[in-house]
Amino acid sequence: MRFTYVHSGWEGSANDSRVMQDALGHAEYEFPWPPRGSYYLVDSRYAIGSAFLPPHKSARYHAQEFRGVNRQPTTPQELFNYRHSSLRMVIERCFGVLKARFRILTEMHSFSISRQRLLVTACCALHNFIRMYN
Repeated sequence: MRFTYVHSGWEGSANDSRVMQDALGHAEYEFPWPPRGSYYLVDSRYAIGSAFLPPHKSARYHAQEFRGVNRQPTTPQELFNYRHSSLRMVIERCFGVLKARFRILTEMHSFSISRQRLLVTACCALHNFIRMYN
């Protein structure tokens, strides 16, 4: 539950795929590509690439859809999507922990954009430090 890369400076309403394309499209941002054989989980909205792993579009996805009697994954694609969804929930929980730990992140409107970038990056770095050493 640590952050691998922080690309701050975009408004909260910005489309995730636009932010990601910006990070990937500029070498100076030094996006950390995963090692060969490893992948980043992404939404189905993202283009499939050699380092990005979206869910199967033709199968159920959300973990809640697999709860209950006779609702277990029945195909390899559904099993993959179930596991993908479970891992995505860990990612969402990481953001929840970050926002709960650093309340300043919910009140950023009073800071300039350049200060907001620094605050987000600092909070993520502190979060990672706490996760590693606490």
